[in-house]
Amino acid sequence: MRRTFEKSAYAAPVDHTSIEQEWRARGFSFGIFRDPPGQEWNDFVHATDEYVIVSEGKITIVVGDETSECEAGDMVWIPRDTPHSLRTTSPNGSVWLYGYGNDD
Repeated sequence: MRRTFEKSAYAAPVDHTSIEQEWRARGFSFGIFRDPPGQEWNDFVHATDEYVIVSEGKITIVVGDETSECEAGDMVWIPRDTPHSLRTTSPNGSVWLYGYGNDD
């Protein structure tokens, strides 16, 4: 079974280009969010798996009934149909990468 939170999965600074290439090769999309301090994304559910990698700052991520404070280099796997929320906790905001696809 895959772990939801993988601390220090990538070295900081996070290389956006290599992650984008890796995800696209696996059939995942790739995007970047830049959020201000305190930004919240609450109670999302997607019909596909989602990956999140923190590139800068700190964010608290809730996936189902698991919660973790994540920072640069940490990766989060969000299985399809799982409720999840994210909140930027660092005073300078956050940058995080996301991708949607299916890990079948």
